[in-house]
Amino acid sequence: MFRIIKKSLSTGVVTGQYPAAKALSEPVSREAIEKAKPFRRSLTIREVDTGSCNACEMEMNALANPVYDVERFGVHIAASPRHTDALVVTGPVTVNMERALKDVYKQTPDPKLVIALGDCAINCGMFKGSYAVTGPVERHIPVDVRIAGCPPRPAEILAVLETLRGAPADRDK
Repeated sequence: MFRIIKKSLSTGVVTGQYPAAKALSEPVSREAIEKAKPFRRSLTIREVDTGSCNACEMEMNALANPVYDVERFGVHIAASPRHTDALVVTGPVTVNMERALKDVYKQTPDPKLVIALGDCAINCGMFKGSYAVTGPVERHIPVDVRIAGCPPRPAEILAVLETLRGAPADRDK
């Protein structure tokens, strides 16, 4: 136990010490920022996997770890679409997940944001042309924000969420 305490004291604070995000390939639209205005101080997101390879989910999970600590910015992850402000959709929409995606979209209260996370959600990525894929997310529900990358790094996801909330991305660095 003393070894753990000693390590904790010698390590110090690690939150917020992550590599900076690259410039966004697609800037966040003015309409999306206006739509996100009611969620400035607190944004609740729900992640929906519509058939991805789980790389984007791993990056989303990294957002909640002590290094990125997305909750310090007021961004929370909800278990139910009925309690969420934004849907983060990963992966191309597969035949089996098409109905579930549309149901989750209907259950999310208005105003809602839809964020397509990763190349597969934006343009089907490596799954393009597969018999099991019915298209990108935008073909099934309206998308407000696109975060490109395979997978996008947590710092890039965090930068987009901060832009949506109207705060500079490197505020606490």
